[in-house]
Amino acid sequence: MSEPQSIENCIRDNLDIYFRDLDGTDPTGLYDMLVKLVEKPLLDVVMTQSGQNQSRAAEWLGLNRNTLRKKLLEHDLLK
Repeated sequence: MSEPQSIENCIRDNLDIYFRDLDGTDPTGLYDMLVKLVEKPLLDVVMTQSGQNQSRAAEWLGLNRNTLRKKLLEHDLLK
């Protein structure tokens, strides 16, 4: 059984595929796109693991609770 791939290597491999698929076309807004794509599943999993406890999730993420709430709203993740 092989070891699981690190998150960093998974992102790196997928970015390589993304650039290959662009076939020489210049990307735009790459940073914002990537942050949003990573942020939503991160928030979703952390909220699930924290039992939907925003204070606990904010602490785990190193965020202010109000900042977490704003991000949850942005990603339509408030339950």
